[in-house]
Amino acid sequence: MIAKTIVKPTARLVEVFSAIQGEGLNVGTRQIFIRFGLCDLRCHFCDSAQTWDAPSVCKIERSPGLRDFEMHSNPVPLPILLQWVERQNLPSLHDSISLTGGEPLLHAPFLEQFLPEVRSLTNLPIYLETGGHRPEQLAMILPYLDSVGMDLKLPSVSGETHWTEHEKFLQLCFDANLEVFVKIIVSQRTDPGELKRSGMLVGGVHQDIPIFLQPVTPLADSEQFSQVPVLAPSPDQVLEWQALMKQFVKQVRVIPQTHKMLKQM
Repeated sequence: MIAKTIVKPTARLVEVFSAIQGEGLNVGTRQIFIRFGLCDLRCHFCDSAQTWDAPSVCKIERSPGLRDFEMHSNPVPLPILLQWVERQNLPSLHDSISLTGGEPLLHAPFLEQFLPEVRSLTNLPIYLETGGHRPEQLAMILPYLDSVGMDLKLPSVSGETHWTEHEKFLQLCFDANLEVFVKIIVSQRTDPGELKRSGMLVGGVHQDIPIFLQPVTPLADSEQFSQVPVLAPSPDQVLEWQALMKQFVKQVRVIPQTHKMLKQM
């Protein structure tokens, strides 16, 4: 008789830390961030290109908010990550746990086992920040999520095209009664026709789903990896686009990356 090999779940992380959320519906709230390595997208505006590949080591904050990082090797076993999160979870400090990246859903098999345990351990809501293009992986962990921030990628801005996947993804979130919102990065190159299509897509799922237009934060020359220049839109463009999107959904907010202003991570 051949003994079964038990595969222990592991994840490739970039960092674990405590900070103020700077984007979307949860802006201004305190979260424990778990940033996963690996991403299968290559958005022109990405300010986290260091997460595209799996690093050999990850940074773990010893004390929440103090940036007193220690280095650990990847991949990280599930029980160890639970210990790190528990260390961050001081009483009454955090509003939720943020799963970010990279693309967290590339770790869906790990999350399927990790999320019920971390919810039981911390009693904190689970928030997923995602590119919104992997509905099959989302379905694996839907029961363990409380809220989802879905990026809708405009081809004219990101260089990525995932209309069909975005629609399936958003419908899954809505049908599961999750708190969900859509974030759209806009730049000077934004195609208004794509914004209209986005508004119709979101409104077609439900007009109560809020949309956040986020003017792109221009990167320093040393941080840019794309030959396509990504510049912030003008105030007039943003006002025009907000009015356009409000034809399809009730709530359209314009919020930049506030964590950059607050010098959060």
